[in-house]
Amino acid sequence: MGKKRVYTLARELHMSSKQLITKANKKGIHIKNHMATLDSKQESQVRHAVKASRNSKPANNHKSNNHHGNNRNNQHRVNNHKSNVNKSNQHSHNGNNHNNNHKSNASKFVHRPKSYSNQNGNNNYHRHNNKKRRRWNRRHNRNNNRYSTNQRIRQIHKHNHAPRRKARPLPKTLYYTVGMNAQDIGKILHRAPAEIVKKLIDLGIMVNQNKSLGKDTIELLAVAYHIKAKEKKQVNISDIDKMFKKEINNKKHLVPRPPVITIMGHVDHGKTTLLDYLRHSHVAAHEAGGITQDIGAYQIKEKGKTITFLDTPGHAAFSAMRARGARITDLVVLVVAADDGVMPQTVEAIDHAKAAKTPIIVAINKIDKPGANPKKVTNQLTRYGLIPEKWGGNTIFVNISAKLGTNVKELLDMIILKAEVMELKANPKQNAAGSVIESKLDKGKGPVASVLVQEGTMHIEDPIVVGDTFGRVRTMTNENGKPLKSAGPSTPVEITGLSSVPEAGDRFVVFDHEKDARAAGEQRAEQAQMERRKQDNTVTLSNLFSTMKKNDMKKVNLIIKADVQGSVEAIDSSLKDIKVKGVLVSIVHSGVGAINESDVTLAQATNAIVLGFNVRPTPQAKIQAENYKVDIRLYDVIYDLIDEVKSAMKGKLAPKYKEVVTGDADVRQLYKASAVGTIAGCMVTKGYIGNGTRIHLIRDNKVVYTGKLASLKRFKNDAKEVKQGFECGMTIEDYNDIKVGDVIEAYTMKAIPRK
Repeated sequence: MGKKRVYTLARELHMSSKQLITKANKKGIHIKNHMATLDSKQESQVRHAVKASRNSKPANNHKSNNHHGNNRNNQHRVNNHKSNVNKSNQHSHNGNNHNNNHKSNASKFVHRPKSYSNQNGNNNYHRHNNKKRRRWNRRHNRNNNRYSTNQRIRQIHKHNHAPRRKARPLPKTLYYTVGMNAQDIGKILHRAPAEIVKKLIDLGIMVNQNKSLGKDTIELLAVAYHIKAKEKKQVNISDIDKMFKKEINNKKHLVPRPPVITIMGHVDHGKTTLLDYLRHSHVAAHEAGGITQDIGAYQIKEKGKTITFLDTPGHAAFSAMRARGARITDLVVLVVAADDGVMPQTVEAIDHAKAAKTPIIVAINKIDKPGANPKKVTNQLTRYGLIPEKWGGNTIFVNISAKLGTNVKELLDMIILKAEVMELKANPKQNAAGSVIESKLDKGKGPVASVLVQEGTMHIEDPIVVGDTFGRVRTMTNENGKPLKSAGPSTPVEITGLSSVPEAGDRFVVFDHEKDARAAGEQRAEQAQMERRKQDNTVTLSNLFSTMKKNDMKKVNLIIKADVQGSVEAIDSSLKDIKVKGVLVSIVHSGVGAINESDVTLAQATNAIVLGFNVRPTPQAKIQAENYKVDIRLYDVIYDLIDEVKSAMKGKLAPKYKEVVTGDADVRQLYKASAVGTIAGCMVTKGYIGNGTRIHLIRDNKVVYTGKLASLKRFKNDAKEVKQGFECGMTIEDYNDIKVGDVIEAYTMKAIPRK
């Protein structure tokens, strides 16, 4: 016979594996777990042990029951007949209450009085009693198992009583704000709103739970509760500019921080090339048109010290970006090409730096080029107050070649030296505050903002308010795309988790609680919307004339979509600066992200041109634009966009026309025909005469008639045109007063492009 598993034997014996293992161990059979095997001899021993233990238990129970029955019989002998019957019924009832599931056992061990055992009605008594017991058990079990099959019904029928509210003591002082209602005060005082209302009614003030209460009413209520009342000062959490200044001016726990350097200068003077050399990258080679069109933020290490660089665009359209770069920086590196010298955007960069009171270091670039003249550039810059230290001034000048790396190390040494003199410090232990460098709408990530942390430390999951939007910092990466858990002062990072795309240049502040950040963001968004509504053009007596003039102008409706918010801002301002007499630029909508179906629908409704800068339309938007015949123009260089919009604006004007003479014909002979009138026999003396062309009839060097040729023939055949040296016959539409010797001058109207 084969071996048998412990759990199999336990199932056969109607017991648990644990009980079987205990029995076997008592018999000296050592079993480790339920998966152990038993041979036939061990199995037989275990079976006998289990059988013996089961046989011993009923014997003991029977003995005890007999003893119990004897005692009961002795008791029945003492008591009278009536009491015996009641006791037997009571005993039967109690047995059933003790265990309803063992009715047979209960009835088995119920003891009857001996005095009734030989009576004639004894059987009827037991039959009636058992029937009554069974009826009671059925009803009791039905009520107990009523909801066992359906948890939901059981929960519905369960009587859940509300827990009693613990009596909490009143606060010593009620801190309130005007306008609170009974519910708000009840939460502070740990009292039910109904109690607060009752208290106020007792004081003679008829209110409900939702009615706003004034200062006097709240203080009167506090007196009724025998506590003090103090008005809480309202803090305008939406004023993040004030909070930003507070964080910036915090002088506690100051530690040295990296300097923030902004590289500025004219377009194509080598700013990005210099930064490429510092970062060992090739950003400039991949930029459209070879020009930077957004702010780039990077960090490098030099001699164990970190330096943060901001690369700003040099093109004229990006003036606002340069102004932002000057405001959030510690030091400006002004890059001037040694061959070009001082240019318009160079002067503008100097003005921005001076307005922000930011020190300037001049880097004269491209000294490796044949036409380079650093001395000439230095002389030009002295006119704008930038005097070299060698000449007794306080401006550092370094001659460099960003392409070859000449003197770049010297420039970095000067930057580090200047930063050490400035003693730049910040508090990393406070909430983060800073500025938005750039923002965009990413298809996968949603709103994305490149920010510069100026004070404090930003962490993942920090509640944040950025301009008119809010959110929680979900992800944070550096310029190389590496995820960061925190970012200290002077660190540029890219964050996600905002509710919408912020404006470039907006301030941001981190809050302690998300609830406060949400409230501040929503309040700021509402305020911004109100401001936009105020700026809408409304007709008043003061602006009536200018509004009427604008209404007479022709409009070019535009929808602008770009990859980043800074580009949208630059295009918007550049287009508004275009001056074409009689035409007005109307920007219907501007935003960040791909051109979508709603943009096409809006363009179709407003007859607008959609301009995409470094973005593309979605496939659905492209199909919709073809169906609606909406013009979508795509660009990657900003000055191409501006030039084409200028052309479109000029095309909106009524064109100017100029007369261009195509030929002359002398009238040599006249013929009269009743059907067509006077026919002039002519010789083309200059150019050509076309059929149906416009003509001047000239007599004695004076124009006597201006009209149109009705017909032109060579002999008897119609001719499209007759060239110089050939004879022809012609008639003039609605005119017959032609004389020999007249000159017929043919001309066309040519449109002249607007300037």
